Amino acid sequence: MSPPPAEASAVIPREPDWASGRAPSLPEAFRSVAIPGGVQLWRKLGAFAGPGFLIAVGYIDPGNWATDIASGSKYGYALLPTIAISNLLAVFLQALALKLGIATGRDLAQLSRERFGRTTGLCLWAAAELGIVACDLAEVIGSAIALQLLFGIPLTLGVCLTAGDVLLVLWFGHRGFRRIEAIVLALLVLIGGCFAIEIVLSHPEIAAVAGALIPSPRIVADPGMLYLAIGILGATVMPHNLYLHSSIAQTRRYDLGERGKREAIRFAGLDSITALTAALLINAAILIVAAEFHRAGHTDVSEIQDAYRLLGPLFGTGLASLVFGVALLAAGQVSTLTGTLAGQIVMQGFLQLRVSPVARRLITRLIAIVPAVVVASVSGASGTAQLLILSQIVLSLQLSFAVVPLVMFTNDRILMGVFVNRRWTKAAGWLAAALIALLNGWLVWLMAA
Repeated sequence: MSPPPAEASAVIPREPDWASGRAPSLPEAFRSVAIPGGVQLWRKLGAFAGPGFLIAVGYIDPGNWATDIASGSKYGYALLPTIAISNLLAVFLQALALKLGIATGRDLAQLSRERFGRTTGLCLWAAAELGIVACDLAEVIGSAIALQLLFGIPLTLGVCLTAGDVLLVLWFGHRGFRRIEAIVLALLVLIGGCFAIEIVLSHPEIAAVAGALIPSPRIVADPGMLYLAIGILGATVMPHNLYLHSSIAQTRRYDLGERGKREAIRFAGLDSITALTAALLINAAILIVAAEFHRAGHTDVSEIQDAYRLLGPLFGTGLASLVFGVALLAAGQVSTLTGTLAGQIVMQGFLQLRVSPVARRLITRLIAIVPAVVVASVSGASGTAQLLILSQIVLSLQLSFAVVPLVMFTNDRILMGVFVNRRWTKAAGWLAAALIALLNGWLVWLMAA
């Protein structure tokens, strides 16, 4: 690792320093949202609300659906603790990411480029890109499945049609960052409302759900459960969300003094916790609904299409299938927005290479479409379901490449100053990084055995 540049410990410029190559990764949104001063608490909370919900999108994308449905149908409520633990881990890591961005004025990708050598930086960039492509693959497949279920569009054609959402991204991108946040929040409310209906229709066993929240050693001992548990981890704690949050936390025009940054970290943290709690409830609802398949004897429902077809007969109304399909389509489409932003941040931060969001989206979509089209054509629905879960495993395997630098940077007093992690936070950060690496290593060993 090369020594940090001299300016890393200096005061961060108040505005983008374009000449030195230290421009923000999202210049069109950087410090674009005003923060009112001397106003009521709720108005200030509203001004900071938004980035957390963009992050929450990544926690309820179609990849989560695949792992949650497979987990619920095969093991009932047994893997609910994995969702809860993964969400707590996500809250902790996202808090570190937003603090890094606000305290330093730099995002995780930029700091990784500046503070590591070229070779290490390129390896981290490749890992981040692989994670984004894996996430994009989940969005491609999920959106295509939703189009097939709702409108009868063939799966292969639906996969190809998903490339057209770049036009939607372009349309949103030219209308301000708050507009993007509002659209994302509206779609999240739609998804949450759909699953509230599903929970009411499913009549879950409340006592059994509560009892299942206590983790069982079987989760680690059973290879099948461990595979799905790590899939849930990969689908919940996404590496590209750490890059994304460290950047979009800087969209607010907070005061750059110590007091202003402390306030920004506090309010951004509340925004993140609120949004990720909503994501936790949606993920738990998906698994609880899928557990009804297990209770009915359908223990091998690993395909979203099968879940869609079974919901109506199982719950006694076609409404169950309809709202499921609508929520799936909304989840697939809303994920495209954050995927585009994360891709731009990673590319600009690591390579200092700016590519238009449309071109960036087309590149990642084409990379994701090729395997999806091949699998959909050859193996059909069952193959796409397996590919969907595999994409989440890939995400989990990439997670350490983002978590370790994040913990290193937020532990660095020279870089963070008064915002450096406290002792317990340092210990918790390294414990989280070690746990993720250990679980991924164990999974690789099981798969190779």
